[in-house]
Amino acid sequence: MALFVSGLSHRNAPVELREQLAVDEDKLRELLRDISSTNVVREVIVLSTCNRVEVYAVADVPGEARAAMFRQLCHHRGVEPTAVEAALYTFAEGDAVRHAFRVASSLDSMVIGEPQILGQVKDAFALAQSCEAVGPALHSLFTQAFAVAKKVRTETEIARHAVSVSFAAVELAKKIFAGLEGKAVLLVGAGKMSELAARHLVEQGVFPVYVTNRTWARAQEMARALSGTAVPFDELSTALAAVDIVITSTGAPEPVIRRETVHRVMHGRRGRPLFFIDIAVPRDVDGAVDTLDDVYCYDIDDLKQVVDANIRERVREAHRAEALVEREVSKFLAKLGDVEVIPTIVSLRERLEAIRTGEVKRTLARLPGATPETREAIEAMSAAIVNKILHAPITKL
Repeated sequence: MALFVSGLSHRNAPVELREQLAVDEDKLRELLRDISSTNVVREVIVLSTCNRVEVYAVADVPGEARAAMFRQLCHHRGVEPTAVEAALYTFAEGDAVRHAFRVASSLDSMVIGEPQILGQVKDAFALAQSCEAVGPALHSLFTQAFAVAKKVRTETEIARHAVSVSFAAVELAKKIFAGLEGKAVLLVGAGKMSELAARHLVEQGVFPVYVTNRTWARAQEMARALSGTAVPFDELSTALAAVDIVITSTGAPEPVIRRETVHRVMHGRRGRPLFFIDIAVPRDVDGAVDTLDDVYCYDIDDLKQVVDANIRERVREAHRAEALVEREVSKFLAKLGDVEVIPTIVSLRERLEAIRTGEVKRTLARLPGATPETREAIEAMSAAIVNKILHAPITKL
């Protein structure tokens, strides 16, 4: 039996191909049952995300199993197999173990260190288990992959630094304020990026949340989604006076927040800082706003600089994580080798012991007058011979 993984990912296949093979949970159950029923695999797990579609399996003939599984997958998705075959990669045995550990640890992700992939791998494992498609080999592999992923996250800082614009905004806010608990935030405009930034801030304890937009219905919709309060757009200056953090993304052709407006607002704040996160292009906040005391304004380029620096830091941490994974692969393969060798040793000893007892019995039958001491000596001598015969092969195994 051989362990292998085969599939395609963001590294070697465009999204147009990946999306054709992506499988939802209900279809995945059906696919696992169909693959298992072919008897070409002993065990199988299918991992399907937006960035990868992979099949982890144990089979007697890996090449045949790979071809059969992807024929099934292509049949389920209505895709021509020849369109997929050229993009497939395959890793076997130790390379398959290394790949599984790297995927679970997010070292093979589009964004190194992202946390979603581990949950997706766990879901794929649980689904395959529920379909009775997981045996001892894949159970051992994935259980260890989860442990390695946890070790990578706790022993390196690969996930510490923000690599999305929306989360970089949170990092900057933490530097401005001693703590984010109880800080109020205002969303000016209702863009997706500003919503993500607001959600990250809320997770850090920011509250209450206010939303203003030129379209009142959109402001109300976003406010409901964030458990916040909608504010009429013509009350923008009043809202600015009440909050600590402002996230802007209106899509307006010219700034909607002018220096004079913020200057008036700051008079009543008594030195309380006001933090602007301007995600819009063109910018929503007048560049001169940043010259005011106690006002901190960051635009999309500032956030991008933070992201770029953090990506470089993650890459450095990824080198440490890769070394950790290599150590864990070696330990797992050594342990796997022990597990595979033990039955061989036991079988060999049982066979030799059966031969020994048979020969001793026949010898003693020809020596009816042998004393108990002689019988005991023959038993001891034959056992010693078996142990000496076994010593060399056991040591080499």
